[in-house]
Amino acid sequence: MQYQKGRPEDLSQLIEKRWSRRDFLKKTAFAAGAIPLLGPLGCSSLGSGNTGSTAQVAPLPGLPGSVSNAISHEFSVPDGYDSQVLLAWGDPILDGAVPFSPGQQRVEDQLGQFGTCADFIAYIPLAEGPEGGKHALLCCNHEYANGSMMFPGFTDRAAARNGVDENQCGVEMAAIGHSIVEIRKEGSQWKVVQGPLNRRISLLETEIDISGPVAGHPRMQTRDDPTGTRVIGTLANCAGGVTPWGTVLICEENINYYFDGPAPQGRESVNHERYGITRPARYPYYRFHERFRVADHVNEPNRFGWVVEIDPKAPNSRPVKRTSLGRFLREAAQVVVDKSGRVVVYSGDDAYFEYIYRWVSDERYDPDSPEANRNILDRGVLSVARCEADGRMRWLPLSFGENGLTPENGFHSQADVLLEARRAADLLGGTPMDRPEDVEVSPVTGRIYAMLTKNKKRGKRVDGVNSRAVNYHGQVLEMIPPGPSGDVSHIADEFRWDLFLLGGNPAHPEHGARFHPDTNPNDILSNPDNAVFDKKGRLWISSDGAESSLSMADGLWFCDTEGDRRALLKRFIAVPKGAELSGPCFAADEETLFVAVQHPGSARSTTFDKPDCRWPDFKEDTPPRSAVVAITRRAGGVILD
Repeated sequence: MQYQKGRPEDLSQLIEKRWSRRDFLKKTAFAAGAIPLLGPLGCSSLGSGNTGSTAQVAPLPGLPGSVSNAISHEFSVPDGYDSQVLLAWGDPILDGAVPFSPGQQRVEDQLGQFGTCADFIAYIPLAEGPEGGKHALLCCNHEYANGSMMFPGFTDRAAARNGVDENQCGVEMAAIGHSIVEIRKEGSQWKVVQGPLNRRISLLETEIDISGPVAGHPRMQTRDDPTGTRVIGTLANCAGGVTPWGTVLICEENINYYFDGPAPQGRESVNHERYGITRPARYPYYRFHERFRVADHVNEPNRFGWVVEIDPKAPNSRPVKRTSLGRFLREAAQVVVDKSGRVVVYSGDDAYFEYIYRWVSDERYDPDSPEANRNILDRGVLSVARCEADGRMRWLPLSFGENGLTPENGFHSQADVLLEARRAADLLGGTPMDRPEDVEVSPVTGRIYAMLTKNKKRGKRVDGVNSRAVNYHGQVLEMIPPGPSGDVSHIADEFRWDLFLLGGNPAHPEHGARFHPDTNPNDILSNPDNAVFDKKGRLWISSDGAESSLSMADGLWFCDTEGDRRALLKRFIAVPKGAELSGPCFAADEETLFVAVQHPGSARSTTFDKPDCRWPDFKEDTPPRSAVVAITRRAGGVILD
């Protein structure tokens, strides 16, 4: 089955028809529309009371005022809230680690310090009951390292890539991966505890096991690891997830930036080309570590692009790459237990024209036996999403021997299918998306929300989900499993889909933006990236790129997904110039919201010596540092009632 391209003129008519079905368009300069698509299957989850009235939604008491969307050098939260920089790049987290020394970092120092470019955050309580909101492990990804912002003397990224010395290269490799840090709340402030559970997982030296159907396969074997079952390090860790059995999943995303290609002509050259491993590496690791030179180590890239499972409470355990979940440039691994007991993992492949995936376990989750769930992620079925124009959504299994995944097309086993998941999804006819990033599941309704950041290259390949030929602003896709709200089937073969919102500025019709009609111009959104739900079912959305697309600060927004206030956005955070907001995460009691501020002060032309800002230290001799920020309510209590 091949994916069928729609005709743009037909699609535009379809989209407009579906958006106007309940006629929620307000005849004002701002309101271009607010309500999700209403296809023939009745996909809208909008409250029944919202029937086309143009009256404004009444404000709710207790909601904070919006922060300004103006670009500044500050981290901003609403009145009545406080923010605390809890962990910044270079802060010591292991016993005996030395303090951050700007421009003078050594490899051995960085291995004991918090990494750079903080991204996904997971909160793992270390106590039961109310104390669980005050004592925890904070698990944080470190996506990449930018040498021109880490070390003085370089004029741009290219100069740093070609000019860093062996120590500086090692510092970069030690600064990415993952940090596990014990934290405790004392009064209104959080403190870092340098305890035995603290840990750094890095690209430089951490041994990681490989498990599942691809473990030991000849295409995973290398000169350094002839067994194909163990690899040094993890990289490009973006979003992730947390399992019900208390482990953390981190995802290897932009692996193509790290390998100096191309491969020699043959099977792997085709494979690597599909993953973008065809050009000089963006990072300098190949200069000092030959395993990143594809011509000499053609299988090494196959060992990256996986989900890595970490047990944060077992500091001596090795992380595991779970190959059953498939290989792609993965953003997020959102875990939910279906009512059948099977474990379901939703993910996006963060690139133009890539796919949304679902994985379903063969075995059922046992809440009474953590040991029984230890390897549950090693056996299951990976599927790709296909969205039809009429609002239906189908999950197409990537199973060897079926639907063209056969030796005739270069697939000789399930290991081949999983290792080349992108090519398998191509053959099955998955729907190419506008950069699918984080995927989150509502704890109230069970509906799934995928952040589609943007796609400026779509052109005539538009469809119902990806309806804009030039899309600089992104959209949020709502996936609707069958069953009543809160009791849905996550393992069903067929869902429905809807568009929750379309980013951009509704004052500019060419953007094609769609929000709730009462959304304030200050609160509009562009480039949705990460997301999280609170316990009441409100969706919190972060952005990456609003600064360039709409000349407004990136940050964090919240909104309802149901009722009269569906898609009514309110800006909660504005991050400093040059930064994106990543990894929003609540403490167990929701009295603290943790967020990652990634690459502050960074732009194409900025450097260690000339950044766009110097947050959070604001010292002339100190570069800007990625950091984790803890937000609390000044009067106490949950972040949002």
